[in-house]
Amino acid sequence: MDTTDATFEYDVIERSGEVPVVVDFWAPWCAPCRQLAPLLENAVGRHDGELLLAKVNIDENPVLAQRYRVMSIPLVKVFRDGEVVDEFAGLQSAHTIDSFVNRLIPSKADRLVEIGDETSLREALGLDPTNTAARLALARLLIADGETSEISGLLDPVSYDSQAAGILARLALSDVDHPDIQAGLAAWDAGLSEQALTHMLDAVRASADQERRNTLRAAIVGMFGELGEHHPLTARFRKRLAQALY
Repeated sequence: MDTTDATFEYDVIERSGEVPVVVDFWAPWCAPCRQLAPLLENAVGRHDGELLLAKVNIDENPVLAQRYRVMSIPLVKVFRDGEVVDEFAGLQSAHTIDSFVNRLIPSKADRLVEIGDETSLREALGLDPTNTAARLALARLLIADGETSEISGLLDPVSYDSQAAGILARLALSDVDHPDIQAGLAAWDAGLSEQALTHMLDAVRASADQERRNTLRAAIVGMFGELGEHHPLTARFRKRLAQALY
């Protein structure tokens, strides 16, 4: 579809909440744009509605060109949930475009993670043992059910991920007899994020044991990961954690 300054909000921003939307910024005078267009249309068309293709003529839609800082064309951007999540510039080969588009389509394992029950998550890991999202989701389900014996096996292989490291750290701290630690863990489990971070930070300040401080740091950084990098609490407490540690 062709989208414009007037229709972009619905055509791309809103609809990208349902499926990925690939946006091709082009102009009629651009020869590489005319070469790219059929390759992109073929690659997207093979996925039968699993993603959409929108085209923006930058000559006719200067507001969008400025908004997305289109400095040269062709330029292709991918939107999910209203945000740009991937892009490429210039004419590419058919193989490269196919690979780019294929990455946008969820795998069967990804779809099973979206279902989110224990059976689906275990099936997802059977299909793709490297799927970190499946490991994290299954670990959280098991912890909620009070089953922690599998957690190390699930998360140790992906302990480079801050959320996985955070869960492992919280489990390691669960037996520590310290009022702030126990209060922080309980508050986190209850969804009281600010209260949890406050208690955990107080525990960092009170601890002289470097190993425990490292574990507390991993637990707090894991909480930041679960809240999201742009969450107000993450920004506020990240500064406080740095001050407490250094």
